[in-house]
Amino acid sequence: MKKLVVLSGAGMSQESGLKTFRDMGGLWEQYRVEDVASIEGWHRNPELVMNFYNERRKQLFETQPNAGHFALAALENDFDVQIITQNVDDLHERAGSTKVLHLHGELRKARSTVDPDLVYTLDHWELKFGDKCEKGSQLRPHIVWFGEAVPAFYDAIPMVEAADILVVVGTSMQVYPAAGLVNYVRPGVPVFVIDPVRPDFYMKNVTYIEEKASVGMNMLKTKLEKLK
Repeated sequence: MKKLVVLSGAGMSQESGLKTFRDMGGLWEQYRVEDVASIEGWHRNPELVMNFYNERRKQLFETQPNAGHFALAALENDFDVQIITQNVDDLHERAGSTKVLHLHGELRKARSTVDPDLVYTLDHWELKFGDKCEKGSQLRPHIVWFGEAVPAFYDAIPMVEAADILVVVGTSMQVYPAAGLVNYVRPGVPVFVIDPVRPDFYMKNVTYIEEKASVGMNMLKTKLEKLK
């Protein structure tokens, strides 16, 4: 099977009803990034940060994958699919995708504030003060905040380097370091970009599908028939 690597972003989940951070009406219009998505914000007002992610998690528990997620999962019938996502939701997994790398953390997980290797999956939406790790430290959202390292980025690089086909869906590729991953694709590898607005970056061998994820993923499936 050919290796198909997918870089997915907020537009993939937007159709499921999840608010994005950057689009018109997005979360950045309601909150300052430094208040809810930085380690400084956590130290300054942990209650605000905890409540912010609890609300996001509550919404996620009430949300379902959309047609784009299911179409992507179905590609595993014909390709070795590896998803590298900027999204913190678990909609790819719930749709049936089996290889998903989360660059920016996972909303349904919490981690220790003293040992980042202690990560716990939550079966409920509310993370509370007093919820502690096995070392007795308060749990925090398992999210990569602005200014923090993105360790999964270094796992993603060899995945992109090994790709026979690259798909970019639902992301403008403006957020670094994630945006830099496109620089690791091998020369000659076909690239498909799915987004209603053509992203402002240049690559060779690109086919643009200017549609939202649910429509564009099904159009992609037809185009990939020739590349199996």
